[in-house]
Amino acid sequence: MRLLVVGAGATGGYFGGRLAAAGRDVTFLVRSARAKQLAADGLRIISPHGDATLTPKLVTAGTIAAPFDAVVITVKAYSLAAAIEDFAPAVGPDTVIVPALNGMRHMDVLAARFGAGALVGGLCKIAAALDPSGAIKQLSGFHDFVYGERDGNDTARIRALDAEMVGVGFDARLSSRIESEMWEKWVMMATLGGVTCLMRGAVGEIEAAIGGREFVQAFLDEVVAAVSALGHVPGHDFVAALKTILLAKNSALAASMYRDLVQGNPIEADQIIGDLLARAAKAGVKTPLLATAYAALCVYQNRLAATA
Repeated sequence: MRLLVVGAGATGGYFGGRLAAAGRDVTFLVRSARAKQLAADGLRIISPHGDATLTPKLVTAGTIAAPFDAVVITVKAYSLAAAIEDFAPAVGPDTVIVPALNGMRHMDVLAARFGAGALVGGLCKIAAALDPSGAIKQLSGFHDFVYGERDGNDTARIRALDAEMVGVGFDARLSSRIESEMWEKWVMMATLGGVTCLMRGAVGEIEAAIGGREFVQAFLDEVVAAVSALGHVPGHDFVAALKTILLAKNSALAASMYRDLVQGNPIEADQIIGDLLARAAKAGVKTPLLATAYAALCVYQNRLAATA
């Protein structure tokens, strides 16, 4: 199977790099600057699961000559519109599109452009970042990639994708309930991103603050209520496990959106917080804490745009 990984940043570079190192036929679609960096230094992974350096196959916008069997999208959600134009020539009538973005808006955008039938569900969980040299540094031990047909069916194409993903050095899993898992991840990302960005601190710092535990619980309750009103009730065990994570003492866990904010980078506020807020409003669910977090993030985004 010929795989096109859209993006070779912390997420795409890690999962795509593991696939390529295991002998899979992987090509990365990257911007010109990243292509020059990777051509000069190689794709480098620094990880508790073992380091790796490889010479990746690269393409840039305008150089894709034929469709791929699968397109794995790993860019930030705010970069999707531009990325679609770049990878569109890679999508043929039998190409499987595997998005691993945050939120759910991207599913509607991709379906509108390529047809719902081209899409499978996908999500990934990893804490990783590019260091100043461009190497990918994994920040914690988890590295999950989950995928499946959106209706839960067992198909030849999802079995073929599964065969490519398993046994390459990360935790790959075929799911028959991928849509539910994608919504649950959105609950996690919206809550973790909302509380850490609004409080400007990691989970343990918020838990230790006066009123911190109550704030986190109230924020989680709002997000769960919103998603439930939209017809995607999170599982009881999932919510209980997430609550434990979000209230863990001395935890250094923080959302990637918070790390981006601290570093002065663009953030996925519209896709993770804003879109959920808008959907909740249409469903008649009041979410004042979610609205407060989004307003604060909009202040940051507007300031960033003004200084760009």
